[in-house]
Amino acid sequence: MTEGAPGYAPGRTLPLRVEFVRQLRRRRTYVMFGVLLALPWVLLLAFQLGAGPRSRSGLRLSDLATEGGLNFATFSLSVSSNFLLVVAVALFCGDTVASEANWSSLRYLLAAPVPRDRLLRQKLVVALAYSAAAVTALPLMALIAGTLAFGWHDIRVPGTGEVVPAGEALPSFGLAVAYVLVSQLVVASLAFLLSVGTDSPLGAVGGAVGLVIVSMILQAVDALGPIRQFLPTFWSTAWLDVLAPRPEYDGMVKGTVISLSYSVILIALAFRVFRRKDVLS
Repeated sequence: MTEGAPGYAPGRTLPLRVEFVRQLRRRRTYVMFGVLLALPWVLLLAFQLGAGPRSRSGLRLSDLATEGGLNFATFSLSVSSNFLLVVAVALFCGDTVASEANWSSLRYLLAAPVPRDRLLRQKLVVALAYSAAAVTALPLMALIAGTLAFGWHDIRVPGTGEVVPAGEALPSFGLAVAYVLVSQLVVASLAFLLSVGTDSPLGAVGGAVGLVIVSMILQAVDALGPIRQFLPTFWSTAWLDVLAPRPEYDGMVKGTVISLSYSVILIALAFRVFRRKDVLS
């Protein structure tokens, strides 16, 4: 009866622009982006206040962070990719459906009526868009802050101290950011699946972050041998290989395949669960 109502078109319900605006107006969006954009300046201040003799024996990434904007951006991405960016992605993808269920507004959205698959697709697209913005905002701000503070210089490679011209390193850094984004798809998909199955946003976000931490702990267990390579976080730092004078892509290719494989499975499960979910309970 509803499908035959004059003017009703399932494909026009819950437009993406409406969902984008709804999520933009959430306080957690402002807070999360505020933290991400402020972190490079906090790190910059820490380096300025802690200026002093630095160890050159190991040429660590932190030792080279003040040698130019690209080095500083690389350091900022390194220290944030395994936790802060994980939390940001888990927040945007884990809160999107669970918060609606928690506010009891999910049933009203479906009664609009918005088809379940369309509602989930729209929320997933918007959540991934905000996640992508979060992952790219931090290194971009770090590149700006580092360049203003330390100048635009060639990048020095940790460990060896080899120099890569800035013109060659910039596209490689962009590729590294893109890979970090792809590697975060596992976090996004897992958080989205948990968000579909619960009415607790904190549970969905915390569950995704917690499972990522467990994966990182397990990858440190050498006794697991080659099994570790199938953990979703094992290849998370493979992007560092692309910034070397002789870039290596094997780790990034393997990490991309594993990340996409996990993501497809988890998102498919999310749609399956949501189709059978009792939104009135």
